[in-house]
Amino acid sequence: QEHFYLETHAALAHVDEAGQVFVQSSTQHPSETQEIIAHVLGRHNSEITVQCLRMGGGFGGKEMQPHGFAAIAALGAILTGRPVRLRLNRTQDLTMSGKRHGFHADWRVGFDADGQLLALEATLTADGGWSLDLSEPVLARALCHIDNAYWIPHARINGRIAKTHKASNTAFRGFGGPQGMIVIEDILGRCAPLLALDPLELRRRNLYRAGHSTPYGQPVRHPERLEAVWGQTIANGEVPARAREVERFNATHEHVKRGLAMTPVKFGISFNLTAFNQAGALVLVYKDGSVLINHGGTEMGQGLHTKMLQVAATTLGIPLERVRLAPTRTDKVPNTSATAASSGADLNGGAVKNACEQIRDRLLTVAGGMLGTNAGDVRIVDGVARPLSASQEIYVAWDELVRTAYFQRVQLSAAGFYRTEGLHWDSTVMQGSPFKYFAYGAAATEVEVDGFTGAYRTLRVDIVHDVGDSLSPLIDIGQIEGGFVQGAGWLTLEDLRWDTSDGPGRGRFLTQAASTYKLPSFSEMPETFNVTLLRDATEAGAVYGSKAVGEPPLMLAFSVREALRQAAAAFGQAGTSVNLPSPATPEAVFWAVEQARDQAAGDMRGDVIEGYPGRVPPDLDPDAEPMHKSSEQLQHAVVHA
Repeated sequence: QEHFYLETHAALAHVDEAGQVFVQSSTQHPSETQEIIAHVLGRHNSEITVQCLRMGGGFGGKEMQPHGFAAIAALGAILTGRPVRLRLNRTQDLTMSGKRHGFHADWRVGFDADGQLLALEATLTADGGWSLDLSEPVLARALCHIDNAYWIPHARINGRIAKTHKASNTAFRGFGGPQGMIVIEDILGRCAPLLALDPLELRRRNLYRAGHSTPYGQPVRHPERLEAVWGQTIANGEVPARAREVERFNATHEHVKRGLAMTPVKFGISFNLTAFNQAGALVLVYKDGSVLINHGGTEMGQGLHTKMLQVAATTLGIPLERVRLAPTRTDKVPNTSATAASSGADLNGGAVKNACEQIRDRLLTVAGGMLGTNAGDVRIVDGVARPLSASQEIYVAWDELVRTAYFQRVQLSAAGFYRTEGLHWDSTVMQGSPFKYFAYGAAATEVEVDGFTGAYRTLRVDIVHDVGDSLSPLIDIGQIEGGFVQGAGWLTLEDLRWDTSDGPGRGRFLTQAASTYKLPSFSEMPETFNVTLLRDATEAGAVYGSKAVGEPPLMLAFSVREALRQAAAAFGQAGTSVNLPSPATPEAVFWAVEQARDQAAGDMRGDVIEGYPGRVPPDLDPDAEPMHKSSEQLQHAVVHA
């Protein structure tokens, strides 16, 4: 999957009269961009300042890959003594930049008579491209999310990275989580008909419950919230009634079928590498009462800066309009972690809150002296400091309080710091508790498939997602909607193609423009799209009880793929199991429909050809090997992510 951010890779560099190198870069990780530039120029980090005002989108594609372009601009500025600006055009960006890691999975699975998962053995192979980039942590997160929301008592999961002749693949929203989760969702979707169980019921039976732990040893906290989002999605989406309606529709329509599927998500929040789970902030209060916030996170359209303004205003007790946010700069907040892993608000919000609490506590002491009471009896609300034990007529306005503090020589700035506690991870044995908490969600999707062409429509989507006590419900709902649509694009539309001919263009990337790379548009949007935030889900220890929302909703789009699978299978007899690749383009769905029809006609041997699903011809040479070399039997199946 291609990131296709609106702003391509760009950097502007210049050198001041003292030799300090300044680089404005479209980067998710200014500190690492600073380090790479310093390495290229042979200078200390302190001689390089990297700033990111905002990005025109990132999605993980600007976590590692902007560094080289920023270093080129900086080197040009050093050599010429003039400002240097670098920006890739769209074709250059698509051709040169890395994509989401493609994965190949081999698996074997066991169920008991009731459909409970007993054991899973799987090997995941990631397409790293020509260099490692972030392939190792991407693979690690994939291995940690192969269970998704399901308890697997016995698991043996192996991972490896393939070096290939492609651009170096990199981070993408979900960071390996989607590639791991698709394996278990594919298993359940394909095996449910063979177990004579409804896929929804098979998934429900295997959800995590109290007392369960993940395959890597982390206890699953608040599994009741997983059950809550599952149950609320069924209720909000009227799933039982609509499932009966889908069954009636399919019975009366020969050439058009519908499918209704539900899938959950359980996504771990924190960097797998414990050291990255820290953040800093610098908060400045000026004599006129205005406030300036510096923090280490970067804004790429996800609303992080808005949330940081809200955290500062809430902590200081002042109106939002009194707070302004400065560009992210390495000379204001050093040694920052990338804005990634859905942890931007958790980490930087904790640091901003810590800095504001320091200033607030100093101001409460000043206010106590002005009001003739102790600091513990004073609260600042809506820009006014009042003692709790006095009448409403006794108060000190924020501006007056700040001026008084200045003349009393009270420090009006503070450096905040936050580190996520309670994390431990041993990467050598892949065991520990690498995540602060899990974000839960569930989605129900209904689709309609044309049996002649494989074309389909998404009729309705119902989502319930756990965001804790949301810092900004509108931002979070927007992130859920956008993440779901991006995930649906990955699973159904966005097909990367390379030239496989024997001509001079062999290996050339073909889908290098919007004209050849299909992105979700209004025509692919659900006709009905309902998003609900789970209520009463405070996350203790997080910033004001909130939870991350950037990446988890993308994986809710598995419900689209599974609904397409069920609709394709409906063209066959009851109990038909079909293979469906990713992306499930109309062409791929058509071949899945054909597979279901062939099974109904008794025209299939049961083997599935790798890649776009086809069928093994029934008139094979009886002396040939029992399996096509590119095929796998269902119990040892292949899924492409």
